Amino acid sequence: MAYRPKRITASRSRGILVVEWNDGEHSEYPLTGLRAACPCAECRGGHENMGAPGSPEMLKLPAAGEQASELVSVDMVGNYAIQLSWKDGHSFGIYTWSYLRELAGLSSA
Repeated sequence: MAYRPKRITASRSRGILVVEWNDGEHSEYPLTGLRAACPCAECRGGHENMGAPGSPEMLKLPAAGEQASELVSVDMVGNYAIQLSWKDGHSFGIYTWSYLRELAGLSSA
């Protein structure tokens, strides 16, 4: 089964991104945690560190500054990911469906 979101919503007042998956799972991600777990080369320390699996512990890492974790937009990237844009201007991370499931502690196999 290919896991895909049925619905993605962001609650800036609650500071979370909510994903309802096609298998019935429901995931809530803290925005500060998503910013800290950004999968881009800049945040991961280079291209050689990209593609590493995510884990729920990554959502507990602190984000660098208040503007860094203030969500501006959520954009679809094809049929496989979302790209989050942050108030500090950062918008390089592409969060694939499998990466989001790993962050939530859900199997993506």
